[in-house]
Amino acid sequence: MKIGLQIPEFDWPGGPARTGATLVEMVEAADELGFHSISVADHVLQVPQLGGADRPLLECYTTLAFIAAHTSRVQLIPTVTAASYRAPGLLAKMVTTLDVLSGCRIWLGIGAGYFEGEARGLGLSLPPVPERLEVLEETIQICLQMWQGDERSFAGRHFQLERPLNVPQSLTRPHPPIMIGGGGERKTLKLVARYADACNLYPMPDLPHKLDVLRQHCVTEGRDYDTIEKTCMFYFNLGDDGSKSGELIQQLRGLAAHGIKTVIGRVEGGHRITPIEALARDVIPAVADL
Repeated sequence: MKIGLQIPEFDWPGGPARTGATLVEMVEAADELGFHSISVADHVLQVPQLGGADRPLLECYTTLAFIAAHTSRVQLIPTVTAASYRAPGLLAKMVTTLDVLSGCRIWLGIGAGYFEGEARGLGLSLPPVPERLEVLEETIQICLQMWQGDERSFAGRHFQLERPLNVPQSLTRPHPPIMIGGGGERKTLKLVARYADACNLYPMPDLPHKLDVLRQHCVTEGRDYDTIEKTCMFYFNLGDDGSKSGELIQQLRGLAAHGIKTVIGRVEGGHRITPIEALARDVIPAVADL
């Protein structure tokens, strides 16, 4: 099992004047201590679960570029981009740019989107759910076409590209990994089976059922289920003194039993660095063989 560090909030001591320095300390520690990835939540207003819109939040891809410059090994993952927020051609170019500059370390983490208050607040596109899912599929199709070097015009229901040129091309071949977030059983997991290198789910009681649905879609789509990396969001809380590490390891073993191979999680108090160090010391080696 691989452990990724998610950074979904930036409300740290010292305020904005100290944010950059704190972030550097966190990501350099994660890079050196064996974390598989660093991910940034792709929101532009903070979600209600983490305090709401008045809490500080940085834009995802700008932040990932900053992180790329201060790391050398970890994978870089947006968790996850709402497909309708950025034009597909621009999104493909953004991911390609990070792929080239980071040396093949960026993933495209993408989903249909859900945060209506954020979209309304900043004037972003978030159409009704059925249309969002169509936008998601066309966005993935356009990204794949651009990464294939296919310059033929794209004419979809929602997007028309006259010449989807992508120069320079991504260094990662055949393309940067695509991780689709969401557990919608009729459409989202079907898109995972059709296009994705990884799924991204939550550790809810219905997780085994979601994976069974994905397996069924793989049969329908003619896809090998085992070629899809199963990732899961998580919340790492080792306790102030590390006393909860054993309980955490047991939880991760439970996820591994369902086939989860990568866990991406927020670390409670990560800005203090010591929780990141404790996770690397006590947990990452204990689950590496799961």
